[in-house]
Amino acid sequence: MAHILVIPFLSSGHIIPLLNLTTNLLNRGLVITVAITPNNLHLLDPLLSSYSSAQLRHLVLPLPENNTFSVNSFIANMRCMHETHYPILLDWFNSHASPPLAILSDFFLGWTYHLASQLRLPRLVFSPSGAFPYSVFSHVWDELPQNDSAGEDFVVSFRNIPSSPSYPWWQITPLYRIPRDSSEWEFLRDGFLANMASWGIVFNSFTELERVYIDHVKNEFGNDHVWAIGPGIPPSDDDSVNCGGTSSAPCHEVLTWLDSCEDHSVVYVAFGSEVMLTCGQMDELAAGLEKSGVNFILCVRQQGDHGVLPEGFEDRVAGRGSIIRGWAPQVAILRHQSVGAFLTHCGWNSVLEAISAGVPMLTWPMGADQFTNAQLLVDELKVGIRVGESTRKIPESNELAKILAKSVEANVPERVRVKKLQEAAMSAIKKGGSSDVHLDSLVERLNKLKHDHEDISDGVN
Repeated sequence: MAHILVIPFLSSGHIIPLLNLTTNLLNRGLVITVAITPNNLHLLDPLLSSYSSAQLRHLVLPLPENNTFSVNSFIANMRCMHETHYPILLDWFNSHASPPLAILSDFFLGWTYHLASQLRLPRLVFSPSGAFPYSVFSHVWDELPQNDSAGEDFVVSFRNIPSSPSYPWWQITPLYRIPRDSSEWEFLRDGFLANMASWGIVFNSFTELERVYIDHVKNEFGNDHVWAIGPGIPPSDDDSVNCGGTSSAPCHEVLTWLDSCEDHSVVYVAFGSEVMLTCGQMDELAAGLEKSGVNFILCVRQQGDHGVLPEGFEDRVAGRGSIIRGWAPQVAILRHQSVGAFLTHCGWNSVLEAISAGVPMLTWPMGADQFTNAQLLVDELKVGIRVGESTRKIPESNELAKILAKSVEANVPERVRVKKLQEAAMSAIKKGGSSDVHLDSLVERLNKLKHDHEDISDGVN
């Protein structure tokens, strides 16, 4: 079987879906080395304990000094990974008795394309996002739109992408909106153009969710070099779904509280692992929850004056509102029959988890690919209801209360549609489903690389 090197990005939202893919590749017999930083090694431990050292190995790389995620430090991390990890990996390959025959790396690690090229190996891009947001992201760096008005509401259109999406300038990725004459901008552009030049791409998505956008990417990469293998989610019997992490309430207490609620009566509110709400956002959200009268679980993250609940809020919603500070068992919550809607920032992992659980979404995107994801959910799939947009469009509490109350009513159209999409998602990962077939095809192509390499070696000998 083929031996490949897997290189994730630093954040858990990127690592976890790539490790889910790694598990599927291991189960199909591939030999894999995972390059990982010390702070994320614990995420790999379950796999290391489940597979033999002959099949799964790991290479620990130094952690970048700036392990935070503001725009500037984010770019600093990307550059530090390139400058530090590139020579280490190059030396490792050159000294390895039986090195990998391909590199599979996160789309924020475009520099690994140059490493692979130097080693004369194919590089596969792993996109933890879907084909639609990936298309928008790629076209930004390829077409280089400019803000002709210098205003934040200047509209950028992407006519070469199906449905011709358009976005105000403030919704374009902040990575692109840094000064163009900076070395950081050139580094970023080179990385994303390198993604487009790579041997192939693997999406954490599935055909039935984004068929037109997957086909669009296929037209750019070539039909046999694009694989949609999602949704990469834990199985329902995975104990890690219901335990782990740090929460203000033990997981069993959260699930016991949900057991006491009626079916589809609870709104789950969470904004991912990085977002902390401003005072203005939190005040309207808390007031909307209070006025709505619905049962809810609210996951909050606090730092300084961000993420602070209004005084007395918890007492006023006692009994029907459960507050979780820090980590929440999100997959388990979404899978619970009492949950009727999910107010979300529309991160792609959250989107897939909600679809896989059959839960409609109330969309409040905050940045990155989330505006594109919200557009897909609301305007195309029609399994979401638009609520807000970052700090530019904060929902008014009375209107939010109406949306929250309506979202848990019986026979909500968005719930009917997402249940059908849930069935498609589950069918995709079953034997013979679209994602299962794509995984088999991916493994077949990687194993063909091994056979081709052996044929070349035999010819030389």
